[in-house]
Amino acid sequence: MEILVGVTGAIIALLFSIGFLYLGHKKMKLIRLKEQYFKQNGGLLLQQQLNEPDKTTKGAKIFSAEQLEKATNNYNESVIVGRGGYGTGYKGSLPNDMVVAIKKSKFVDRSQIEQFINEVIVLSQINHRNMVKLLGCCLETEVPLLVYEFVSNGTLFDHIHNLNKSSKLSWKTRLRIALETAGVLSYLHSAASIPIIHQNVKSANIFLDANYTAKVSDFGASRLIPLDQTQLYTMVQGTWGYLDPEYLHTSQLTEKSDVYSFGVVLVELLTGKKALSFDRPEEERSLAMYFLSSLENGKLFQIVEEVIANEGINEQERPTMKEVAIELEGLRTMADLTGDSRTNVNQEEMVHLPREKTDVYMDISGPMNTGYTDSMEDHDMSIFSSGR
Repeated sequence: MEILVGVTGAIIALLFSIGFLYLGHKKMKLIRLKEQYFKQNGGLLLQQQLNEPDKTTKGAKIFSAEQLEKATNNYNESVIVGRGGYGTGYKGSLPNDMVVAIKKSKFVDRSQIEQFINEVIVLSQINHRNMVKLLGCCLETEVPLLVYEFVSNGTLFDHIHNLNKSSKLSWKTRLRIALETAGVLSYLHSAASIPIIHQNVKSANIFLDANYTAKVSDFGASRLIPLDQTQLYTMVQGTWGYLDPEYLHTSQLTEKSDVYSFGVVLVELLTGKKALSFDRPEEERSLAMYFLSSLENGKLFQIVEEVIANEGINEQERPTMKEVAIELEGLRTMADLTGDSRTNVNQEEMVHLPREKTDVYMDISGPMNTGYTDSMEDHDMSIFSSGR
């Protein structure tokens, strides 16, 4: 009996030892895999940049995979705040009770790792009140994770296209949101240390805080422009309905590509209609083309959203003549600054929405989007094109 007990004890001890060794081996394997991913994703380059004493790169923080797993409860389905063509967004809570948004992309271009690290460094240093702040990244996973500040009031897309929310967006609020967004893009194009093209401007990438202040987000497709260049040849990326036709045809990315997309957002704010909808008649599917057609045919006010068109019916909502005079004087000054040569500019140029038909046909089989709270009504695309 004693022998049996001894043998049983020995077997149990052996099993525990084997299990301990297996878990230890598995843990070491996971550690080595994380180290491998960290190197593949440019971790050593980022660390080198962060440690250089002559650079103010303290804005970027390197998060461990374990930190973000804890922050999201192992990426639990309940904390998903958005799914898109580029990846999935999660809401996370760090140990200091800071709420963050974590973007988990679906793929990474290994040939662009150095570019990615440079963008993380540059974008994390930008502190603009109308930009969603990039806090840092995690490089210990197969595809890098980006960590942003969390904005809780949803996207401009949500507020425009939700009947209950759109009624709260007055024309004054919409105009302010447009001005704030334009200010961010202007800053990125001309005031940042290295010019940055967003490349995916759309209402679903403009977040609103509790005060309806605009916060431009999702720089996952953004590109840094070398100071000696004005354009780049890239793989075409963006969202149908907002995509610059010239960029689509040539693969030449310039700051004017953002201008076109922003123009579509302006029309979206005016009309309350989606940039692209297959629920509308064929001639109205592209909001940009529908807007220009309405402009040419003198039917512009027929497509302006009712909540805007009805402003001023109430006597108390009407401006004073002093306010009217100030606005008109501002418009006249703007016209003078642009010069007489712009007087006869055609309508397409005025609204930055070139009217041209594309010979690229789209087959969108299902809803795709990007950004951590993108609407499922958006359609992201990525067309491989050499452009050279």
